[in-house]
Amino acid sequence: MAARVPEPRASWALLTVCTALLCLCQALGGRAAAAAEGEEEEGAAEAGSVPLLKGSALLLLGCLLARCCGSAGGGPRPGGGWGPAAARRGALEGFHARRLRLSPHVLGHSKAHVGRVVAELVRAAKAQGLQPGPAALSLRGDFVRVGSAYEQHKVRSPDRFDVLVPLRLPPRLQPEPRRAATSGAFVCGLRAPAGSGWPRRYRPFVEGFCAEPHGRQLLSSALVLRWFQGHLQRCLGAVRYRLQERCRISLAVCPGRPPTLHIRPCSDYVCCHISMAVRLIPAIPLGDALYLTVPPHDVPGAGPAHEALWGLDTSRHEQRLLAWLKEQAPASSCHLKCLQLLKGLRDLGGQRLEEPFCSLWGRVLSSYVLKTALFSLMLHGPLEAWDEQFLVERLEDLVMYLRDCLRKQTLMHFFMGNTSLPEAVALPRFLKEAAPVNLLSAFDGATLDLVAFQLLYTWSQAPHLIRTYSRARILQPAACRHGTETRHELPGE
Repeated sequence: MAARVPEPRASWALLTVCTALLCLCQALGGRAAAAAEGEEEEGAAEAGSVPLLKGSALLLLGCLLARCCGSAGGGPRPGGGWGPAAARRGALEGFHARRLRLSPHVLGHSKAHVGRVVAELVRAAKAQGLQPGPAALSLRGDFVRVGSAYEQHKVRSPDRFDVLVPLRLPPRLQPEPRRAATSGAFVCGLRAPAGSGWPRRYRPFVEGFCAEPHGRQLLSSALVLRWFQGHLQRCLGAVRYRLQERCRISLAVCPGRPPTLHIRPCSDYVCCHISMAVRLIPAIPLGDALYLTVPPHDVPGAGPAHEALWGLDTSRHEQRLLAWLKEQAPASSCHLKCLQLLKGLRDLGGQRLEEPFCSLWGRVLSSYVLKTALFSLMLHGPLEAWDEQFLVERLEDLVMYLRDCLRKQTLMHFFMGNTSLPEAVALPRFLKEAAPVNLLSAFDGATLDLVAFQLLYTWSQAPHLIRTYSRARILQPAACRHGTETRHELPGE
């Protein structure tokens, strides 16, 4: 075996030590000769100075030896693996690799199986629906993939997905969305062409799907959701029979919430053996890739008119923005990794909290709020600064930006009423002319201040929280027998 070549830093340190020893020997020899030839008083003075010189030289020698050993042996040194910045980055990287990062293989297969099963269900629901008429709702026949699983920043396990299921209103009937008094919510009026017999011709539809808060006829999200749940349940039998060799499926229905389709793959068909839950969200198309969707069941301040409220889904525009940012940012950009780490730290920080603050913590720092903060911060500075080597700095910037938003009690919706977007990110007229929406307006100042304080504490204690609460959880796929069917689904290819 070839002899190991000393590292440059160790060689320089060793050379420094040898030089110091040589100088020490020469100084001590010269001092001894002068003491022998000189007068007695001078010799006594020089003899008294020799111990001081020896002590100083030995102290210097000890420091140099310690530095030499540290450099050659991999011990602590400035900028080395044991410094605070490097330790924080190491903890974050390990946390991302063990707990947050998803296997592209597993995620690709999960998305492919979800797509197949949902497509079967939507086709069956469209075929078994009522014929188009003035009293009928129906399915458009397609579905829209939304959420973090399709934006490449999903964390932990690829077992939950969101899908929009567009509905079709009766012929010639058009939705007319308007902002509601509740922040960020909409109400949906209905409009028919002149001479169509509105509202007499559409009276059965109005009576079955509209609410009349304050004397206005508005499309009811609660009534539409109830119809949607029942319609899917009626179609589930035929789909279950056709898919019995691939998987077992069931539909969980909860009042006021979109139904959840549970998919349990058969072990002899799917290589990854992961059960999946797909939230099927009924959506009213508005055009320009915008949809009205059923809002959360616990909308703050909804009041008695809650059943007429809708949310506005801009997922397709968010996907386009992410694609544009990916093109403009460096190839090794860490912006999605920062978002994943921030979601992971949010969840770790919430494990030590008690109710009711734990629930408020999750609602204030929702994934949508975190994503909006990332969008806003990225457009404030040069995208070149998001290179992977600056991961810790950019993540800290994101935490501090979010803290400032919480203290100011203001984080504006990124698309609604935003006039500072790049020209390359084209928005429909409806979003450009919409009034700005503050995503934090539903929370009081004391709550936001407390969340800001807890967020800073979570960031400062990130390595400790990762060691304390994090447990390794890695999904290992089995041998794949269907790779050619789903390769086009894999993210990043």
